[in-house]
Amino acid sequence: MTTLLSNDAAPAPAADFADRLVAWQRVHGRHDLPWQRDRDPYRVWLSEIMLQQTQVSAVIPYYERFLARFPDVRALADAPLDDVLAAWSGLGYYARARNLHAAARVIAHDLGGRFPETADGWAALPGVGRSTAAAVAVFSFGVRAAILDGNVKRVLARWRGVDGWPGLPAVERTLWTLAEALLPRGDFDPYTQGLMDLGSGLCTRSRPRCDACPVRDDCVARRDGRTSELPAARPRKTAPERAIALVILLREGRVLLERRPPAGIWGGLWSLPEVETDADVRATCERRFGIAIESLHPGEAFRHGFTHFTLSIRPWIVQVADGSRAVSEPAAEWFELRDALAAGLPKPVRTLLSGIAVEDLLVDRS
Repeated sequence: MTTLLSNDAAPAPAADFADRLVAWQRVHGRHDLPWQRDRDPYRVWLSEIMLQQTQVSAVIPYYERFLARFPDVRALADAPLDDVLAAWSGLGYYARARNLHAAARVIAHDLGGRFPETADGWAALPGVGRSTAAAVAVFSFGVRAAILDGNVKRVLARWRGVDGWPGLPAVERTLWTLAEALLPRGDFDPYTQGLMDLGSGLCTRSRPRCDACPVRDDCVARRDGRTSELPAARPRKTAPERAIALVILLREGRVLLERRPPAGIWGGLWSLPEVETDADVRATCERRFGIAIESLHPGEAFRHGFTHFTLSIRPWIVQVADGSRAVSEPAAEWFELRDALAAGLPKPVRTLLSGIAVEDLLVDRS
């Protein structure tokens, strides 16, 4: 696909675009988000990582709880990864939490607790991409650097009339070039925040509020009636579906969890044992864990969506016979329900465990 820019009108000068955006942000933008109360690099960095692919309204309660648990970078660096994943549980995209923990260890132990003061320095840390690095550097240290998150891509694609899906390398390069060209010589903080606010509040994916936009007068998409077309959507693919069974093994008031491998979905989290949908659940569990099963019955299957595929999950509720105490796999452990729910769990696993009847799980057969 070729990247095309509108040839009918030249873009406004960078300074003019920036001036209008800054003036609008100072009056209409967001100024009271929790991470805007100061410019502590740790808090800014944490918020930017959480905001990757997650809306502000969903992030705020997680941000406040996470900050209460890990108030500074050294507390985060010295915490067990299990605790970090538990605090992140439910927010999704768990590689962010693993990378956040790894980067905190670099800052605390390799950099002597000093935060990078440049975008390049931030980008060298695990899990910090070019746009996130720029945002943290701008908000923490007043660095002049361009951002290009999903909302900003939409703003620039519409304003300048950039055709093509922004996920394509050629289109993304065009947008980065535009983002760099539009950078002002000052007011980096309100300009960067203004781009974010404009994309999330006015220049939304559907029903953009063009009448309130500070750069509407020379927006190509508005002029040409193409706000519904720009930016172009991701090329449609049929999302593959995968089916698994998750086994809820219950014994004397405890549930069996096993650690997921570091790579892949739910990497590093505690989860319910997984078996193939056509497997003999009884035989598989008895063989894998060295236990005897008293009873089992299937639950209702449900779907859980990921970015690139859909997972169909069939739960099995299994009562383990009295006396089956040990398990033969080192990555598996018995948890009290309250401890299981406090661990780092994938969202569907947490939902399953939260929905188990008390009498099913907490009966003491000893």
